[in-house]
Amino acid sequence: MVEKINVRKRSFLKGAGLATASAVGAATLGAPYVKAQSPIRWRLQTYAGASLAEHVIKPAIDAFNKAANGQMVIDLYTADQLVPQGELFRAVQSGTIDAAQSDDDSMASPVDVAIFGAYFPFASRYSLDVPVLWHWYGLKEIWEEAYGEVGGVTWLSAGAWDPCNFATTKPIRSLADLQGLRVFTFPTGGRFLERFGVVPVTLPWEDIEVAIQTGEIDGVAWCGATETYTVGWADVTKYYLTNNISGAWAGSFFVNSDRWSEVPEHLKTLFQLCIDSSHYYRQHWYWWGEAHYRTTGGKLELTTIPEEEWRTVEDEAMKFWDEISQTSERNAKVVQILKNYAETMRKAGAPYRYA
Repeated sequence: MVEKINVRKRSFLKGAGLATASAVGAATLGAPYVKAQSPIRWRLQTYAGASLAEHVIKPAIDAFNKAANGQMVIDLYTADQLVPQGELFRAVQSGTIDAAQSDDDSMASPVDVAIFGAYFPFASRYSLDVPVLWHWYGLKEIWEEAYGEVGGVTWLSAGAWDPCNFATTKPIRSLADLQGLRVFTFPTGGRFLERFGVVPVTLPWEDIEVAIQTGEIDGVAWCGATETYTVGWADVTKYYLTNNISGAWAGSFFVNSDRWSEVPEHLKTLFQLCIDSSHYYRQHWYWWGEAHYRTTGGKLELTTIPEEEWRTVEDEAMKFWDEISQTSERNAKVVQILKNYAETMRKAGAPYRYA
């Protein structure tokens, strides 16, 4: 009797072992395949130079690499490190790099809505306007549609950065002071500012500080106070114009479509969450920095163009909007959304709009 029980016990254990092996095999087959268990490795280039990247992208990438737990690693490269900024879109599309963080405008995205990336004049008053426009006014779906027509690149998410102000070696106290001013700026912002005599200049990121010191350019219309101090431009300029042509820079994350399709769903979700954390970090970092450096920075003299004179610039921006709306049906749709949004904010009053 005892022997019979032992036989049955051995048979049970053997069967249990087979069942366990089968379960493990099924789990393995059902698990996302990660290139023979080697980590997926990406190269991501940001528009930002090294000192700025420490804030606008590195914390999110560090978090992703840690949370991915060896299944995926993203190597981060800063502005122009692998490819020039103006070739960034094509580099992602061709697979030269796997992903990018940039505005559509300066990376030369071949989509009609690229003109709204970076600083579209007076499209926003505050940084919070950007995610609201994308998530609640339909720009997200428009961007997905536009990039879906190009192929090779998947647009993932847009977020806000800092406002666009002038930091210069010469004081700006009237519109007349803009005449002949040579500044490093973004394509669309520069195109608009040319109407007031500004001379837009495009240079590699790392050359800007030296170009200001040598007098090749008179300053930047590229960022707000936070970046001006963070990257060292406050050390080589003297004046900061409080009037801005946009309340926030709009930038996005892009990935090569083939590389994106190879990523397991759980890592896609993780990357999206890290993108969201990057957006959140910038919201509070810039909001803190703009006020902090204006009031306690101590390196730049603040100047202001009188409100009645600056209104000329705002009025000209509306003409610019109407011109852009003529370039495509989709751009007309975006411009109408911007107009609807601005009107809603005005009607809502403070704190959405004070004037």
